[in-house]
Amino acid sequence: MSWTIPPPPSSVPLPTVAYSNGHLAPPDRFAHWRDLLSHTHAPMDLSSARSDDFLARQRVIGLGDVTVWPAAFPPVVFRRTRKLIRQSDPESYHLTLMLRGEGVADWGDRTLRAGPGTFHTSDSSRPVEIRSGAQRGRILMIGVEVPKAVLPLPRRLADRSVGIPVPDSHGVGSLLSRLLRQLVQDLPEYRLADGPRLGSAVADLVAAVLAQGAESGTALPEHINRATTVLRIRAFIEQNLGDPALSPSAVATAHHISTGYLHRIFRTEDTTVGSLIRQQRLEHARAELADPRWAGHSIGTIAARWCLTAPEFSRSFRAAYGMTPGEYRRAHTGTGTGSGRG
Repeated sequence: MSWTIPPPPSSVPLPTVAYSNGHLAPPDRFAHWRDLLSHTHAPMDLSSARSDDFLARQRVIGLGDVTVWPAAFPPVVFRRTRKLIRQSDPESYHLTLMLRGEGVADWGDRTLRAGPGTFHTSDSSRPVEIRSGAQRGRILMIGVEVPKAVLPLPRRLADRSVGIPVPDSHGVGSLLSRLLRQLVQDLPEYRLADGPRLGSAVADLVAAVLAQGAESGTALPEHINRATTVLRIRAFIEQNLGDPALSPSAVATAHHISTGYLHRIFRTEDTTVGSLIRQQRLEHARAELADPRWAGHSIGTIAARWCLTAPEFSRSFRAAYGMTPGEYRRAHTGTGTGSGRG
């Protein structure tokens, strides 16, 4: 008998299921994807003018209680009927971020038309018909499923948001959009241990988006307002890492809060604001050291791009990654260090 030692949790990737029906015979593709979607979301009646050759792909990403699923598929009509709700109701809220195409959702008492750059919400407990279309033939979207039981928002407020579009270009909609897009783009970099934390961040931002849709942002619990502020600050830091003036006081000023309050809201994080700035700069520099496109640039140049002096970069890099920048570059690109390289 042989024994397999499981890898440590830190090395286990996020649980994901990738799906594509291109390997099936064209007449079987639509029914297969319909069954998959009913398990991902909730039982639905689906129809499509392209059902004779329905090419679709989808990825289901598990973040603890929260599920994120990017998908691409031809135009389709979704129907969630009272009969299907009685048959099975996961009691969840679903947010859709449209990347390409548009959808028209009809709840009977409310109709919503949503296109790219817009979140729209549905409720697994309410009948709805959603008709999707795309000029270029395929819908691109990111869906989010959050169980009602874990959403940190009063049910009456969340219910009021159903059928109200929320733009992803500003406010909490922008934060959630960036988080979802980055999650999908950088999926291989996340690990199993990241799932619950990411799920919690997504649930908090979904609650804020729903509250914004219901025009009840002031009713958000304090911990959600605080979490949203932290996410907004993290996004600001990421966008301004190349600015030599970026500092905790500059971050506080940009967000119209005191430096003391900034430090207080980061007490529940795993890092301070100053450390976060250094860590993010170091991580961007590390990525460029391993990128062949930057092989012709000295290590000193790369460090300076991220506002790091050569001695600081060498010292911090060795502490973080257990080797010098030059050793790291050689290990990942096979190039030498040369003059001015650590």
